[in-house]
Amino acid sequence: MAKADYYTTLGAARDASADDLKKAYRKLAMQYHPDRNPGDAKAEAKFKEINEAYDVLKDEQKRAAYDRFGHAAFENGGGGQQAGGFDFGGGGLGDIFDQMFGQMGGRSRGPRGGADIRAAVEIDLASAFAGTKVQLRVPTRVACEACTGTGSESKDPKATETCPTCQGAGKVRMQQGFFLVERTCVTCSGRGQTIKNPCRICHGAATVQRERTLSVQIPAGVEDGTRIRLSGEGEAGGPGAPPGDLYVHVGIRPHEIFQRDGANVFCRVPLRMTQAALGGEVEVPAIDGTKARVKIPPGTQSGEQFRLRGKGFSVLRSAARGDMYIQVAVETPQHLTKRQRELLEEFESEAKGNNKGSPESEGFFAKVKEFFEGGRS
Repeated sequence: MAKADYYTTLGAARDASADDLKKAYRKLAMQYHPDRNPGDAKAEAKFKEINEAYDVLKDEQKRAAYDRFGHAAFENGGGGQQAGGFDFGGGGLGDIFDQMFGQMGGRSRGPRGGADIRAAVEIDLASAFAGTKVQLRVPTRVACEACTGTGSESKDPKATETCPTCQGAGKVRMQQGFFLVERTCVTCSGRGQTIKNPCRICHGAATVQRERTLSVQIPAGVEDGTRIRLSGEGEAGGPGAPPGDLYVHVGIRPHEIFQRDGANVFCRVPLRMTQAALGGEVEVPAIDGTKARVKIPPGTQSGEQFRLRGKGFSVLRSAARGDMYIQVAVETPQHLTKRQRELLEEFESEAKGNNKGSPESEGFFAKVKEFFEGGRS
């Protein structure tokens, strides 16, 4: 006979609060307690039903499972009637677990794919600009040559049998009360099959440890920290399993002339004081290996920038190009000769009082003079 609904047994609504459930339980428990109904078999059975219902509904996790799956949530010991054990069959909480997590990758069956490999390379800025190809030597697992990746001495890919531990599931489930813990089967490593006559070289694993040399193409415009994925270039999987992937992390060494900001390139160009004052042309290198001539207007100030369009990096997955910026740094002369000092002193004498020559300097010191003469505001 089908069990009565737990909420009906307690006479409570399905959305009843925890306090309401407790009140309903206490009322019925007092009514049907064996001490108040000596020798009444029906009252004793009712008392047990009340306790069973309340035992489930008072626990938030058990109540949530019951609300979703009904009494099926507590079959096969799920309600705490069994202390534990292994369960490989269907039905009860095992099927519920499959419904809840099977579609999210929690219970993948069959052979496990090979592990992913992570490697790192470091290139210079010019290689990042133009793109390059690098050779990588990575320790990995490859298909065993002796058994051609079958794991069997007979080299027969069908020379397997159902794993006796997990019965082909690839995982074992250990049930403890309401909780169900699922782990990869250690006997077959999740494949669900075991090798009848294991290979003497790989001992049935189908793979062996080796070092591989791989050629990796680094695209033009790659940025520092970029991760490149090479599908199927990771470790080999077991019999019938796909290989993993190779992930290459790219690092870019600093350059002694250029600095990068996204697709743009910056080049700091020091100018002599006379160059900045008189103007002229300077020849600067570009990241593509060519040369560019930049016109410097008379009176150029330190910190000014000049843009060379399209001389920057390529933008990945785009036809766009960044720009190159020349950043001017006006350099004050040091270790003057006697003649240079005489000329500069003559220049300074001529410059005094000419606020058109250095308007910012003259304006600043005019404000300082006003400050000290009492006009502090």
